[in-house]
Amino acid sequence: MSLVIRGGRLIDPTNQIDARTDVFVDAEGFVAGIGKAPEGFRIERTIDATGLVVCPGLVDLRARPREPGLEYKATIESETRAAVAAGITTLCCPPDTDPVIDTPAMAQMIQHRAWRFGLAFIHPIGALTRGLEGTQLTDMVALDDAGCVGLTNAMAPITDTLIMRRAMEYAASFDLTVFLHSEDPWLRANGCAHEGEVSARLGLRGIPEAAETVGVARDLALIEQTGVRAHFCALSSARAVTMVAEAQARGLPVTADVTAHHLHLTEDDIGFFNTQCHVLPPLRAEEDRDGLREALKHGTIAAICSDHQPHEPDAKLAPFAEAAPGISALETLLPLTLKLVEQNVMTLPEALAALTSKPAEIIGTDAGHLGVGATADICIFDPDARWTLSSAQMVSRGHNTPFDGWEFQGRVTHTLVGGRVVFGPTPGQA
Repeated sequence: MSLVIRGGRLIDPTNQIDARTDVFVDAEGFVAGIGKAPEGFRIERTIDATGLVVCPGLVDLRARPREPGLEYKATIESETRAAVAAGITTLCCPPDTDPVIDTPAMAQMIQHRAWRFGLAFIHPIGALTRGLEGTQLTDMVALDDAGCVGLTNAMAPITDTLIMRRAMEYAASFDLTVFLHSEDPWLRANGCAHEGEVSARLGLRGIPEAAETVGVARDLALIEQTGVRAHFCALSSARAVTMVAEAQARGLPVTADVTAHHLHLTEDDIGFFNTQCHVLPPLRAEEDRDGLREALKHGTIAAICSDHQPHEPDAKLAPFAEAAPGISALETLLPLTLKLVEQNVMTLPEALAALTSKPAEIIGTDAGHLGVGATADICIFDPDARWTLSSAQMVSRGHNTPFDGWEFQGRVTHTLVGGRVVFGPTPGQA
């Protein structure tokens, strides 16, 4: 139905809008007008957004719905439901599913499954190599034609530098984006925490900063050689961010993202073997966290992502080194980003740009903005609502989070996908 979102503070970074105004959405699911209804527009529903923020639906560059292959952890239905409850309308799914997203059929299957439920959109990221084995290149053009928004080998490193060069050359030839998880696998070895004071005290095998910086250095050299458009995923160290900033200053076509949890947590949060803080890349030192915040503030890092990895409870009950890494992070993406605004790291429009327009630009999709004619993917949240996260009440099937009991300010009230309210009160309540 056609509707109006009335009286909210509209923040649309793409169109440089930050004003209290009305948003009109037509029955076809597109933005029909901003501030003023088009002639003949018939309002069938009104959402009162007085005191609320209205912004484009959030775009998450990395989230694993666990389907296919790990449905005992989560499913596309459960995780897209969690996404819209968190204001996220677009998700990117890495290719490390089972089977791997290395064929057009797999890419199309995941999209069709998401469309079936009519909640958040899922854009697959195709595999660079078949089976993520790092030896034989995939048909990248076919994957692109099937809807993949980029190519990556996910967390499986391509150790043969020549194969990595060939993959980048192939992608560059067709103007495809390569998503990089840069890491030296030999330096990482079997590490599970940042190599530093905490890992030494706890007797945990450390992952040195050099594991990341060596990987970034190799990939930057290949990017310069091939001219490929590249995106660095989940940078965790201040030194790696500095290297990317230097490359951007030289004109290399590179962007980067950071996970929301790396902007708030450090190695100290591991405490006494808190497996909820076991993530890859690991939580690093306080100066690394501060360096990531500075890079986000100054634009070296363009986007904040969830890196959502839901797990069943048993996966986190093993000893720290053996526990499954990852956080169920969809529902804390916006609250953790808004906490950066509270802490004066960035302004609200800047924070929302890192969740909407900038990630949409990285994947080249027509999302993350609310200009007239745009698809009405919309997030509405109350910036003043204070609430405490209870992991037991999370919508995601995965309740693995180190933020259980944290108090947040800012909570989603409505989410619209294609002009349809998929989260929020029923028409009789709003």
